[in-house]
Amino acid sequence: MISAGRLPLPAAHAPSGSSAALAGLLAGLLACEGAVGAPGNLVGIVSHIKVLSDKVADVSSLEAWKQSFIGEDMTDEQKALAIWRSNVAFVYQDAPPLEFLQAGCVHDAIKEFNVYGYGMCCCASARVAELARYVGLPARGWGLNGHSVPEVGWDNRWHLLDASLVNYFPDAGGVASVADVVQAVQGWLAGHPDYRGNDANLRRFQQAAGWNGWRAGPALLSQCPFYDGGGWWPARTHGWNSTMEEYDGSRGTPFPYEYGYSQGYQVNIQLRRGERLTRNWFNEGQQVNGVLGDGAAPGCLRAKVGEGPLAFLRRYGDLNDGRVGCGTLEYAVPLADGSFRDGALTVENVACEADDHRGPAIHPREANRPAVVEFEMPSSYVYLTGRLAGRAAIGPGGRARVLFSDNNGLDWREAATITAAGDFDLDLQRLAFRRYTYRLRLVFEGAGTGLDRLRITHAIQCSQRALPTLDRGDNTIRFSAGPAEGTVTIEGSTEGDAAGKQVSPLDFHPVLEAVEPRFFQLRAAAGSVTFPIRAPGELTRLRFGGHYRLRDARDRWEMQVSFDGGRTFATVDTQSGPCQGICRYVTVEAIPPGARQALVRWRGAQRNTTCLFLLRIDADYRLPHGGFRPVRVTYRWLENGVEHRDAHIARSPTDTYHILCAAQPTMKSLALEWAE
Repeated sequence: MISAGRLPLPAAHAPSGSSAALAGLLAGLLACEGAVGAPGNLVGIVSHIKVLSDKVADVSSLEAWKQSFIGEDMTDEQKALAIWRSNVAFVYQDAPPLEFLQAGCVHDAIKEFNVYGYGMCCCASARVAELARYVGLPARGWGLNGHSVPEVGWDNRWHLLDASLVNYFPDAGGVASVADVVQAVQGWLAGHPDYRGNDANLRRFQQAAGWNGWRAGPALLSQCPFYDGGGWWPARTHGWNSTMEEYDGSRGTPFPYEYGYSQGYQVNIQLRRGERLTRNWFNEGQQVNGVLGDGAAPGCLRAKVGEGPLAFLRRYGDLNDGRVGCGTLEYAVPLADGSFRDGALTVENVACEADDHRGPAIHPREANRPAVVEFEMPSSYVYLTGRLAGRAAIGPGGRARVLFSDNNGLDWREAATITAAGDFDLDLQRLAFRRYTYRLRLVFEGAGTGLDRLRITHAIQCSQRALPTLDRGDNTIRFSAGPAEGTVTIEGSTEGDAAGKQVSPLDFHPVLEAVEPRFFQLRAAAGSVTFPIRAPGELTRLRFGGHYRLRDARDRWEMQVSFDGGRTFATVDTQSGPCQGICRYVTVEAIPPGARQALVRWRGAQRNTTCLFLLRIDADYRLPHGGFRPVRVTYRWLENGVEHRDAHIARSPTDTYHILCAAQPTMKSLALEWAE
């Protein structure tokens, strides 16, 4: 028999009142501390696994993106245009994915490149700003009539770079600004008032003279090389008429706007013995908005690259047939020989068949107290489904409990209680959907209780564009693994729209002092938000930041860390006003030796409605059983309808080999697993 329920959760955040709240916060951290499996000689986890093709740029992290696109000898203008090109190449304008972590879209350049490959204009504006600032260029966003665009600064001037509709406007100074386009459009409309805000008239003007009428419009537009002969942008979903409406000011003057972004996601593929990640160059109709019907499906879900609206993507290096990919993450947990221990977070009072030659495969070592196994299930790609299947043995009066945590083990939900022996198959989708990691705790009670078999399976979503595609001819494949690090993450929007759909920052037990839960808005002259974070291994760095509102010159947020339980805090950065909004992220690498936990604090001061709209904290740590084991890399593709397969075993952390395709390949899948 299987029953499911939910454990009562503690309050989402501590009440105001600093010393008592911080003491409780630290006590909670210590209560979470579990017993890690006994150290052994075996490597338990291989991490940061990469398979790269010479046909696709590496965009697995901000630094990898930078190495792929930004040269040391580039001018600022060349850097900015490289930012624009990389965004056009890796993200297509479409109905955005909804994760409820950054309001209504996904605003994270590296995540969009790798997980989705599509997004809206606000997403593109956020991505351009994020990448520009990462390489040291100023950037800002603009709100227009039904459109969003970014500007990047170089040579003491702002320049419009629209990576969403795929355009910018060359002028005598290089690239025009938003103000230049507004002046050109509104100046022309002043002499042609019948066209202001009149889409039908603008379309007729565009189509006149055999679709050459638009060339008689503003000179800055008519000289733009990104319009085709009929005045359409590359995807042909928008054109000259929409440009004239977006910049005409008929529904308000264009205004600067910070399209807040999250920063910190990176691809870190981790594999244990029995774990297999498969990424596909096709989709099976599933996508993050469609699982529960929270939003529109992107048009590129079924569209073909090289045809229709996606035809222009070939010019930007897209060799794939589609944009939305799918895949699976499977973990057949190796129970009987005990090797699961080196891939687990916690192993307490657990014996395996190899230890005592008794069944089931794992069971309590001492029958009079519970046995506990806890796993982390990190994924670089968003979970769409989840299943936990296996075979349970239940002794007299015994039971097996399955607990789930999506807030780094601070709270646990009871996913199921198993009271009858036999096969079981649990649906974890309602718990794992939209997550990138969670923790699973198995508790066995009673003599003879345990597991003989356990398999965890998830469907994932990935972008085909970032996968290491093969092309006709010789393909150089580069494999790498390491460093042996994992990451504990705290992320979320403070808008309050994630209830029942996604974790929020409040689920990670912050202490709020004179700060409202919504938007983390200061409600006094000063206040703070403090998060505890604890890693399963020694911390190597902290990466954190957020999206701030600082309207007055006296408004500020100080970004602080403490490694001594809150007795002292060090300020690592300060963001001050005045600005309507700004995003800022920092990296702290000065970590005390052996530290596994920290407090991350934002301390604010205000005169005018200071807020922290969204935040992300990433705590990188050394994996206790991290290292290298040989990895099997299996490519599948078709040539002229005939399936081909290349299975290569990488026997060192860096490896280079070649795959030859005699004909143009149709890519199918790429699988990664330990080579037993």
